[in-house]
Amino acid sequence: MDQKKKGIYITIVIVLAVALLGSAIYLFQYFMSSKENADLNEQLREDLISTVPTTTVATTEAPTEEETTEPTTEPQATYAEGRDYKAFYEKNPNEDFVGWLRIDGTKVDYPVVQSSVDNANYYLYRDYNKKNSTPGTIYAREQCDVFKPSDNVTLYGHTMKDGSMFAYLHNYTAKATWDRNSLIFFDTFNPKTGDVEYHTYKIFAVFKTSANIGEGFSYHKFENAATQKDFDDFVSTCKSLAFYDTGVTPQYGDKLLCLSTCEYTLDNGRLVVAAVRIS
Repeated sequence: MDQKKKGIYITIVIVLAVALLGSAIYLFQYFMSSKENADLNEQLREDLISTVPTTTVATTEAPTEEETTEPTTEPQATYAEGRDYKAFYEKNPNEDFVGWLRIDGTKVDYPVVQSSVDNANYYLYRDYNKKNSTPGTIYAREQCDVFKPSDNVTLYGHTMKDGSMFAYLHNYTAKATWDRNSLIFFDTFNPKTGDVEYHTYKIFAVFKTSANIGEGFSYHKFENAATQKDFDDFVSTCKSLAFYDTGVTPQYGDKLLCLSTCEYTLDNGRLVVAAVRIS
């Protein structure tokens, strides 16, 4: 092998080694960040569960792998109340905490935060304690009013490789998952007033769209309907894009909730699980 070819060979080996090392470091940091975030969220869950009187607590055992992947029974339409969000907030003070989101029998069981409009997407890569974090925190679109609430509130979360955050939402592209578990529980806590509300939502449409400017459906920009037609048009578009028909159609005056995460079959895609408040 002449010196020129040998030099090229060595250069290629070095480039590949550097690339491999970079990938290894990235994966290590990714999964370490995911683990730290998971540990934090588990502690937050334990802190919240500890506020519930033992006489009202159902089961607090973590779901099995099978349950996490595919719940087998529809949960009750009203999740057990009694969670003391004021006590939770006092133990875990974060002025941006606005509620708790749960899909029974899945990993979707997280605090929800909301930053100001001039600090948009603050929690995209920050945990509940505001530390840098790859998984981030489930957060409400800044323009939405979580407490009034707006006609539609959009919540964002990452699709993580370990199945955490909003990764489970991808199971809803199959109607079998909706058949087994179509309810979402979203409790709200207003840190300024201390007011707590417990609400149940039923999924009415699951769809994907592109988030590229000028493409796709801007579901997240719908907050309040100026007219009944605006509301009906939004619902109609959600259902027309849906993977399947749920038979559920929200009516003007209903309150909606959209869970949004990344979708990888489209360029800059988004997967949206849209639900209507039923209690």
